[in-house]
Parts: sequence; structure tokens; C-alpha cells
Amino acid sequence: MLTLREFGSVALKNDTYVLGISAFYHDSAVALLKNGDILFAAQEERFSRIKHDARFPRQAFDAALDFAGITPLGLSAITYFEDPKLKSTRVISSYLKYFPKGLYKFADVMNGVPINQRKIENQIQALTGFSGKIHFGNHHLSHAASAFYPSPFSDAAIITMDGIGEWATGSISYGQKNEIVLKAEKRFPHSLGLLYSAFTKYCGFKVNSGEYKLMGLAPYGQPKFISLIKENLATHDGLGSIKLNMAYFDFELGSRMFNEKFENLFGSKAATSEQSTDQFFMDIAASIQLFTEEVMIGAAFFAKDLTGSKNLCLAGGVALNCVANGKILEKDIFDNIWIQPAAGDAGGALGSALSFWHKDLSKPRVISSSSLDSQKGSFLGKFYSDKAIENDLKEFNAVYTHYENRELLIKEVAKLISQENVVGWHQGRSEFGPRALGSRSILGDPRSEETQSTMNIKIKFRESFRPFAPAVLENKVSEWFNLKPTTPSPYMLLVAKVSGKYLLDHDAANLKGIEILKVKRSTIPAVTHVDNSARIQSVHKETNEDFFMLITEFEKITGVPLVVNTSFNVRGEPIVESPKDAFICFMRSNIDFLCIGNYLLAKKDQTTFEEKVNWREVFDLD
Repeated sequence: MLTLREFGSVALKNDTYVLGISAFYHDSAVALLKNGDILFAAQEERFSRIKHDARFPRQAFDAALDFAGITPLGLSAITYFEDPKLKSTRVISSYLKYFPKGLYKFADVMNGVPINQRKIENQIQALTGFSGKIHFGNHHLSHAASAFYPSPFSDAAIITMDGIGEWATGSISYGQKNEIVLKAEKRFPHSLGLLYSAFTKYCGFKVNSGEYKLMGLAPYGQPKFISLIKENLATHDGLGSIKLNMAYFDFELGSRMFNEKFENLFGSKAATSEQSTDQFFMDIAASIQLFTEEVMIGAAFFAKDLTGSKNLCLAGGVALNCVANGKILEKDIFDNIWIQPAAGDAGGALGSALSFWHKDLSKPRVISSSSLDSQKGSFLGKFYSDKAIENDLKEFNAVYTHYENRELLIKEVAKLISQENVVGWHQGRSEFGPRALGSRSILGDPRSEETQSTMNIKIKFRESFRPFAPAVLENKVSEWFNLKPTTPSPYMLLVAKVSGKYLLDHDAANLKGIEILKVKRSTIPAVTHVDNSARIQSVHKETNEDFFMLITEFEKITGVPLVVNTSFNVRGEPIVESPKDAFICFMRSNIDFLCIGNYLLAKKDQTTFEEKVNWREVFDLD
């Protein structure tokens, strides 16, 4: 452990800046702390416009330093989210296990993704201009730190689950004050994250991208294959630990997630993207989703026994499975749950910086006075001034109205949404993590039966089965959804049922698959999934006042305290970052209005917009 003496002159400076980095696998990101406070965090994809960009996050790095008003010389320390030495040991031993076939794969890896610590150090120093020591963390400790340290809890059980870190694929830890103590872990190749990704690929979706689609597809099917999975592919002990039968998988060599034996077990080849909505694959999705929920619930019970805490924190890619999170909540295992919004590898940048600050430097932890957390609603990215917005709009000869009165602008947008217009909403600092939370969002009227299909097919250009989330005033959540008033869901990471008083009588007994979408199930059909559930975002005035006021105005008009909220992008595109990104997405889709800063634009007022390239060719469909 570093002491302040070893940390040198940094301890004498007025402000201490620690920058965390995750990179070279997927979802590269940076996070910047100022005296232990989260100052800035962003994924590289927002700037590079390459979804899940794995390259060194150079543009995010520059944005972080620009926001702080410092140069690389102003950084006290740079941390990296995992341990390359430990990771290289795992990679080498795994490939040697399959000699000589593994030797060729190992050569491919050594020539591609950097896993050598010296190479990573040299790259970071060369690309950043930082000449100090690079401090290396541990993958699952970074996840655990990203979950516990920003949470509002003085102590908590911490569960992390993902595909693979160095060796660990899942862990249970206990966080108290500024300490995190590992209690249990599961090691490669036995991984719930990799198992779920294998089924993601089998159902025709992209690994590390389409897992949320698989989750959304599951309610259309029945878990007919759960026994087949348990008897052949994977077993779990009811305590969160799983064991895979590697005879059916091929990810140890990294060539495919599964092999021909896997396909033969289910009697079908893997789906193409067009086949993913066949009833067979819907039933496959339902089966692996149920298995995942069982494992996660078992892990929660085990974590409770190991720690005795009344609080739970979650991180790692599996923690983005908001349906499983909701099932844990239903079991009342813990009184309180907090989930890191950037739960995947991007969040590792934040976790490594926080772990260094609190554990390596022994800095005390100050719990946020807010009942939420110290993550600030995850609005941690760039902010654009009116001047910057206007410059970008003028570049496109855009036609707009500038509002001097912010209150009048919000009222006008609320009215437009109530008239079933779809509005692009670009406000404030961008979100850190994969969810749009009311800063870079597309908004719609939840009362309309047409909103769901219109936004999916004509605006997002994506599969019709995918559900949308309600952004709900935090004091109205428990009225409209089966979620306790004491359980906030600010990051869209908990699923709960729509309250029974808003459900409608319907008959879907003879309907199957996508036909189920035709049924109107509630008074808010645009955000009610086929199983009467919704992925809830509770909107809090203290973290996003403008969005809170917008929904408040919408409620005054309609009596409904929520709007449809989906990410501001088209299929395959990262969420928009800049005003320029927002305007381009606005023009290439069927969004009716764009509200960006204090500017309001109507699609009908714009002149012909022509792109030099076809966006469908630029963005690989996810």
C-alpha cells in the first residue's frame, strides 16, 4: 500500500487529481477524481462515434482534462482498471492448455490487445504525456469499488459478475467505511456472463452489445429449455456459483462462444438477426434469462450470509440485467440496493480511481448527504454552452427558436410531447454509462399505443419487440409501479410491474410471439412490456432539475407523471454527445422536434439535409 510519503509531493498540493482508465477490451473510458470527488467520467465511444470503442480513450481523456482545466502535468496519478500481469498469466495458461492449437491463438492475442504491463504503461504515457507511475488495479476490485464507494451506504455486500476479468468471473465482497474485503470469487472459465453472451450470440445478437436485447426478448417466450440447460450446459449451487460443461463452448480459445455440439443440443443452428424473433429463440431467451435470475438470486442470498449487511451493491456487466436485479429486489433479501450505472468495463475506470484513492492512499470515505449517492445522477460528461450549440446549428443552416425563458421552453416541450410528438432532448452534461437518463434522450408520450412501434421502427430503426423505459417523477414511482417508495431507481436498472390499477383487461391467450405486442395492457402502453413490467427510471430534482420540471409540466397537462425515455441515437450508433451529433441524428430519423439547450427546432422547418455518407454503412447494426 502506498503511503503519503511514497506518494511524494502530491500530498502537498491543494488539489489532487486521480484519473482512472479502462481500455483495450471494450467500452474504454476515463474517470477523473478531484480530491476524491467524482469530477468527470465518459466513454470514448461518445466522442469517437464507434460503439463500444476499445481503443485508448484519448478523446475522453482530453475532455476530462479540459473540464478540470488542467494539463497532464496536473494529474497526481493515473490508474488502470485491471492487472495485466495476472491477466497475461491466465491467457498464457489457457492457451497452453490447448497446445498446439492454442499457440496460434496466443500469437494472435499478443499481436493484438495489449496484455503486457510494460506495453500498457508505455502506451498510456506516450498518449497522455503523463510521466509518472501508472498504478494497476484488479478487474473485479475495480467493479466492486465503482459500486460501493459512490453508493449511499456506510456498509454493503458487493456482488460483481461479468464475462471475465483477470481470472475472476464473479465476486462477493464486503464494503465498510473505506475498505473492501473480498469474501468469495468464481474463476474462469465458469462464468455467468460468458454463458449469457453465448446465448446472446446463439439468438442472433452481438456479444458485449446485444445482451440487453436477449433480456427484452425473453418475456415473449416460455422457459422450455431450462432443464436442458441445467442437465447439459451449466449447473448452479443456489449460492451464485455456476459450473459450465466446456464440451459445449469454445470461448477458452476465443474463436466462437459455442460449438456445433451446443447447436445440436437445441436442434438448431444459431439465429440470424432476422430469425431472432422466431418463437424457438424467444423460448431460448426465456430459458437462459430464468437461469440467470436463479444464479443472481442465489448469489444475493449467499452475499447476505457472508456479510450480514442490509445493503447490496452491484456491478459488472451482468448487473445491467435489470430484470434479474428486480427479481433480487422482490425477494427482500436486502433492505436497499444500489447498482453502478456504468456497470460494465467503462465503470472500471471509475472504480480503479476510487480504489486507489480510498484503499491505496487510505483516504476516508465521505458518504453523500443525498439519499441517492455521490454519482451525481451519472451526469458526469461534457456540457455545451448556448454559444457552442448555436455555432453547430449555424453550420447546418438549421432553423431554430431561441428561448430566453427556460420555464417557457420546458412548458412548450411538455405540450409537444402531450400531442404525441417525439422530441430529441439534449441538455446539460452527458451521462456516464450505457443508458440515456434525461440528458441525451428521445422522449415520447407513454399514453399512445403508437409510440412504441413508431419510436422503434421509424426513429430508432431497430427491432419492434424492444421495450421502452418510463422516466417517472421520483415521488410518483410507487403509485404507478410496484416499487417501494424507499427504493429509488435513478439509473434505469430495476424492473417492476405496472401497478394493477393502471392495467387493462385483455385477452392474449391465443397470441404468440410478436403478435403479443398488439395487445394494449395498460393506460401507459408505450412503456408496458408484454409481461406488464417496465424498466423504471426515477427522476430526481436534485440531480436533473430540467428533466424533473419537464415531466412535472407533462403531468399538469395529462395527469401522467412520466414520459417515454430512450437513448438519443439510431440503431448501431453510440448515444449522441455533441450538439452536432444531436442535429444529425434528428435529421436522419423521424424525430419531430429537437430541444437542445435553449434552442427548439421543428423538423418541418428544416431545409433538405444531405449526409456525405450513408449512416447505415457507418454504424454496424448491434
